[in-house]
Amino acid sequence: MAASLSPLAATVNVAIGGAFGAALRYHFGRALTAWLGAAPMNAFPFATLAVNTIGSLLMGFLAGWLAARGAGDSGQLRLLLGVGLLGGFTTFSAFSLELVLLVQRGQLAVAALYVLLSVALGVFGLFTGLVLMRAAA
Repeated sequence: MAASLSPLAATVNVAIGGAFGAALRYHFGRALTAWLGAAPMNAFPFATLAVNTIGSLLMGFLAGWLAARGAGDSGQLRLLLGVGLLGGFTTFSAFSLELVLLVQRGQLAVAALYVLLSVALGVFGLFTGLVLMRAAA
């Protein structure tokens, strides 16, 4: 977090970016469904795949651009655009960035563990929550 931003200002940046990112994801899915039709969208998660890919590409552009600018005042932009906008658009972009940074640092074993744990625990968490809610209903 940028040292010059208060926790409240940082939170507002993330919240504003996140609201726009989530709205973009929603409307992107609607537009893709209108373009491809409901049947293909029900057969394969094209919207999620596309959003994850686009969000990861944009996160790469943002990370590269912020790195080229230096540490200066990039904290607010990182929070607004990276954590907020792209995080609201897809959290997969943050995962992709963290994974690539681990690989670039040569931490291949940690990167592999991160991929395995992220997928396994994410699916396990969703499945567990689904089972528990169905049992409670």
